[in-house]
Amino acid sequence: MFRPLELFVGLRYIRAKRRNQFISFISFSSMLGIALGVTALITVLSVMNGFVTELRERILGMASHVTISGYEGELKDWRNVADQVLASQPRVEGLAPYIRSEGMLTFGQEVSGTIIRGVSPSDEPQVSNVWENMLQGQLSDLKQGEYNIILGKGLAI
Repeated sequence: MFRPLELFVGLRYIRAKRRNQFISFISFSSMLGIALGVTALITVLSVMNGFVTELRERILGMASHVTISGYEGELKDWRNVADQVLASQPRVEGLAPYIRSEGMLTFGQEVSGTIIRGVSPSDEPQVSNVWENMLQGQLSDLKQGEYNIILGKGLAI
């Protein structure tokens, strides 16, 4: 008959005789503590694993994985650079130009700082999932050369 050593030792101290009831109590409470600790560890690891996955999807879905910029932040002839990147890096799935600046939005007495990101509406779906999370309107509503704005939920409220 197969009996693991750990089980044999554990059962021996759990079923102690009458005079050793304190040892039985200590053994039982130790095993219960270990079981609760392992359960808590498994639960925390599962939650953290789900959190990391969600974080990757949400943040990396909105932000660029790689940004190529020129000297002092300006990149002239970006189409030529884009063609070079696509030709030399076969694993690049998409690219899109953007302009980034800081700004301030005011409404009545409220003032809020913001980051303004100018995008190309035709190229943006290749690199981000902003359009999937839009509650009103569509990315195709943005027209080249016009000033349109997409606000996040925090600023729109």
